[in-house]
Amino acid sequence: MNVLDKLTDNLSRTWDNLALGWQQLRERAGTALTRFNPAARHGELETQHERLLHQASRWGLLAADVRETATDVRIRLEIPGMEPDQFDIQVSDGTLYVRGEKQLHRDTQEDRFHIFECAYGSFVRAIPLPVDVNDSAAKARYRHGILDITLPKTTQSQRQRIEVKG
Repeated sequence: MNVLDKLTDNLSRTWDNLALGWQQLRERAGTALTRFNPAARHGELETQHERLLHQASRWGLLAADVRETATDVRIRLEIPGMEPDQFDIQVSDGTLYVRGEKQLHRDTQEDRFHIFECAYGSFVRAIPLPVDVNDSAAKARYRHGILDITLPKTTQSQRQRIEVKG
């Protein structure tokens, strides 16, 4: 095999691996890709802080795990940089909606960013639920950048063992 054939073969394998990686990312994390919208003031001059926010990424991954137990649905959502009172959580039509606004915090106005990959602004993350839940009895906790939500299943959704008599 000559050098050109080896190079072509290596390039082909690299391209295949890249395509497979993007496909897997889209399949496994496609719903986690969330749009962030920085707040915009209409008719006012933008501050330096607002101009900086418009340079931030408009997309971020808010990865979630959804698991079902016999009595409830538990959602674990990675959302770093928030405070517990900054979330608005609702259930509607079989979907959990988590809304919030991630703020950019700067120590001083003289900060110079060299890498600016984090997303800031308002967001909505929609997570389809596998069963009907009783959202009025829901519980949520936020610690260390993780939002844990427990949604009890409705009575109809709970698995019940049916005893078989002989």
